[in-house]
Amino acid sequence: MTSESSERHHRLAEEGRGPIPIAVVTVSDSRTEETDTNGRWLREAVAAAGHEAAGYRVIRDEPAEVAAALEEMAGGGARLVIFNGGTGIAPRDTTYDVLSRMIEKPLPGFGELFRMLSWEQVGAAAMLSRATAGVYRGRVVFSLPGSPAAVRLAWEKLIAPEARHLAWLVEG
Repeated sequence: MTSESSERHHRLAEEGRGPIPIAVVTVSDSRTEETDTNGRWLREAVAAAGHEAAGYRVIRDEPAEVAAALEEMAGGGARLVIFNGGTGIAPRDTTYDVLSRMIEKPLPGFGELFRMLSWEQVGAAAMLSRATAGVYRGRVVFSLPGSPAAVRLAWEKLIAPEARHLAWLVEG
């Protein structure tokens, strides 16, 4: 079997597994469930792609809350967990710091590609993003900036096209 036919075989097998359970966590000191436009948009995008909601939280940018949210979502049915917010370099931005310590297998290509694509939208400010991704307890975890444009960019260009493959690739 060639690598191209092997890839096609894997993709077909993944299609038969049904919707992917995806959890969304918004990290913000100012947003609430009522004002969380990113969380609402992501959950709608997940549903529009034929996947299912597997959890949703709005938490403060506190290290203990970020760690607890990851533990909760990884312990549930989510195959993918998408955090948004807290990836900058301000003193209150701790999401990256917590998640990068907890991630067991980093996916550096996600952050690299995200910043490359962001460059096209925001120029040199793209270097301020500490967007990251990796695997934690058999779940793929993404950490995105909190701007609506960044959330849309990450979902549309990087996460959605590979969600099905990523969700089942890391299954133990």
